[in-house]
Amino acid sequence: MSRIRPLAALFAIPLAVAATLGMTTPPAQAASGASSTCRGEGVDRTALIRYRTDTVIKAPLSTIWKLQTDVERWPTWQAPVLTMKRLDPGPLHKGSRFRWTTPAPATPTTPETTLNITSTVHQLQRGSCILWKGPAVGEGLRIDEGVHLWRFTKVKGGVRVHTEETWTGDQIEADVPTATEALGRGLEQWMRDLKATAEADQTASR
Repeated sequence: MSRIRPLAALFAIPLAVAATLGMTTPPAQAASGASSTCRGEGVDRTALIRYRTDTVIKAPLSTIWKLQTDVERWPTWQAPVLTMKRLDPGPLHKGSRFRWTTPAPATPTTPETTLNITSTVHQLQRGSCILWKGPAVGEGLRIDEGVHLWRFTKVKGGVRVHTEETWTGDQIEADVPTATEALGRGLEQWMRDLKATAEADQTASR
């Protein structure tokens, strides 16, 4: 990703949602600090644009894990994901690749466009964590690389889900505050969607 976009998770979700939400990125979440890892690998420690957040989801770990790793189903519970295509077969694993798209609204410095994101899984520990990386490219908008980490920890009453992401690229680094806010909005929306979907699935299964 080198120039651009609003999506956050490296992707996608973030940008489009970010511009439509009227929220301000919580300063504590955007602040620097110790990062989590997945099998020893984490987000880009040198990135100027970064955000992290976490929440407790009242649903089984198996339900949450399946929602996050069955990427082909993302469009069914995340409106900002327009299309999704796995580039290899079988369950998600280290080395898996998937390509997805998400809308990016116009900003004072970038045009309205659709971002094309190609994500590669760099680390994965079943039921515990996953980390993927990749660029996001649209017409007049680009993020050179997004690095997105998720961790899942069982706690009393559910699962604590933690996520953090970094973006790098000349275009987005030209306005770090705006890019950070977009990233934060996207990640917070993704977390809300994940929580709502997982908890609804849990209620329906009772």
